[in-house]
Amino acid sequence: MIAALAGLAAALLQSAGALKTAPPLAALPVDITLLALAALLPLLGLLLATRRLLLGRALAVPIAAAGLFWLWLVLAGAWSASDQVLAAKLPELVLLGPLMLAAGLLVGADGVALRALAGSSLAIGLALAALVVAGAAGGIGQWLGVAAAEARVHYQLAGLAMATAASLAAVRAVESAGLPRLGWLALVGALAVAALLPGGRTALVALATGVILAPALRLWLGGRRGAALAWAAAAAMVALTGLALLLLDPTRAEGLRTLERLTGDAAGLEARAYLWATALDWAGRAAPFGLGTGGFSIAAGFGEWRGRYPHNHPLEALAEAGLPGLLLWLACFGGAVILALRHAPARGAAAAARLAALTLPVGFTLLVSTDLGNRMAWFALGLLLSVAAASRPLPVRGSSHV
Repeated sequence: MIAALAGLAAALLQSAGALKTAPPLAALPVDITLLALAALLPLLGLLLATRRLLLGRALAVPIAAAGLFWLWLVLAGAWSASDQVLAAKLPELVLLGPLMLAAGLLVGADGVALRALAGSSLAIGLALAALVVAGAAGGIGQWLGVAAAEARVHYQLAGLAMATAASLAAVRAVESAGLPRLGWLALVGALAVAALLPGGRTALVALATGVILAPALRLWLGGRRGAALAWAAAAAMVALTGLALLLLDPTRAEGLRTLERLTGDAAGLEARAYLWATALDWAGRAAPFGLGTGGFSIAAGFGEWRGRYPHNHPLEALAEAGLPGLLLWLACFGGAVILALRHAPARGAAAAARLAALTLPVGFTLLVSTDLGNRMAWFALGLLLSVAAASRPLPVRGSSHV
């Protein structure tokens, strides 16, 4: 029960950014993020008290790299030109980052908690998809109850939750047979259609990536390598065919905000390209130690604006923390990916596929959207690292009577 509740709380925390925009949760007088965190922390403590956590030696390098990365970002704040961005970003990195990594590691290492996390994430994604469809029918502002300028960010988070849910549903599809498989496939299709509505291009691509790769991993590790390749090819073909059919007839794409932005709104892509080029430029100018934590927005001419970050984790690490920051980020996140690939067969096909479905959408987002302070990135990192960990219930000591 404790493990299942921890998985549920972790799912709520990971999706809190999207849930807090959805009615009736948007009207709550308290922050869902704080509620989920307050529920998760004691559950994690109980997990540690009632479980024996086994950590593989391979975890030493990425975990040490993460610790050194956080320490280096604190030191890099000493030469940052920022006051406001630094004050907002650094606590998220050095306080919430380690906590989220540990949470992902503990939840991912426990089989019951992982299944609860996957099931809850699937349910949350479905609920948000239903609200997105209802909101599109009734108007974006009516559903969100916020200004139009804020709606896009919230819809991106909802799209990410739908991408995760679709990836998990696709894994269930390859694990099932007969009518249940058709039901799961229909669910994947419904989530893909819902993801076309909000406007989040990153989430749509992340959904396609997760739906193609996570089930293929499940089949590959299960010894069905031919079926894995066939699934990946078929899923990619279906995605491309569906996209082509929509693009050939513009009337079919009316109201599909994600598709409209993907094909007709070049401003967002140009903005990304500009931020990436600027980050590389300032990384060279400020080499080898970077601009300092939070210093990018000022150097790029945006002032103290938290929202103007490079939109790419490695570029942000390079621009603000220099070559040491980039190397530590690569050792941390890149090392975690290598570790997960090496240890996935030993962890088991079902668990590894679910971990892939939970982390692939976030991993893609790290390269095109979010910043280093995003808690979702560190939780996903913990999930990846949990591939080389295991959690077992402590043996119950019997009592003796004289």
